[in-house]
Amino acid sequence: MPIYPLKQLDVAPDASAVYDEWLAEIRETLEAGGDRWELCRRTLTGIFHPHLADAGPRSLPLAAQAALAQMDARNVTLEPEYYAEVDVAKFQERKPLLWMWQMFDRSPLGGNVHLGVRFRRTLAPFLFKRVGRNFKAFHFVEFSYGYNLEVGDDVVVHRNVLLDDRGGIELGDGVSISDYANIYSHTHDIVDQRDVSNLKTVLEDGVRITYHATVLAGSHVGRNSMVGAMAVATRDVRAWHVNVGIPAKSVRVKPNAPPEAYKTILRSPAKDEPDAGPPLAAEQGDGSDGTAGE
Repeated sequence: MPIYPLKQLDVAPDASAVYDEWLAEIRETLEAGGDRWELCRRTLTGIFHPHLADAGPRSLPLAAQAALAQMDARNVTLEPEYYAEVDVAKFQERKPLLWMWQMFDRSPLGGNVHLGVRFRRTLAPFLFKRVGRNFKAFHFVEFSYGYNLEVGDDVVVHRNVLLDDRGGIELGDGVSISDYANIYSHTHDIVDQRDVSNLKTVLEDGVRITYHATVLAGSHVGRNSMVGAMAVATRDVRAWHVNVGIPAKSVRVKPNAPPEAYKTILRSPAKDEPDAGPPLAAEQGDGSDGTAGE
């Protein structure tokens, strides 16, 4: 199959200079420990209501006053703030930047790939627990806390992805998450919805989560593996394996996998499965067509 590397594109020089200056101003404010709440209010007001930046709010209609209030993160609440286990200090430190991230994406600027990727990359080191080089997030990527999210080098997260880092998410180097995928790290008891388990979810180096797929809390997705489109990974995914379906199961091994990827493993019954006796050896393909059992 043909290989199509991404094109290198540039915007108009005048616009590029404006973007550079604006992002540098935001980065310098953050690095200097400036007031994040005021940075958020000033930035969002400039994007959405520049003509009202110096207006006296009381002189405006009530609807305009309400709209202007949304520019200040102190005037809004976000769903993760309601979670019982939230670290209030860590979340409050990040809340104005989280609100900036979300509102930027809802603005006319959010769909601009050139600017949007750089804007989110500017905020990420101050939002996440860790972020590596060359992080790329497209518009409408959302996360819960931010402070429980670890991101390696050269990670790409596409449009409309949910990274629920409530229990912790670790993304290894070179991870790619496609549009509309969901990565969870918390789950609710089937009897009492208030009974929440926070379980760290790990995607090792080189993992690909494809379109509309879901990875459930506590899953460990092995290096260079893939979760196929619309699949739901309810348990660990073996390194180099391609898992598809609901629940996701291994259907093949990548043709460039090392020999150990084909080894038979033993699997005990899951907690919610009846015990059928001693664990059975998983069926193993001969590897000639790239397939192998779980």
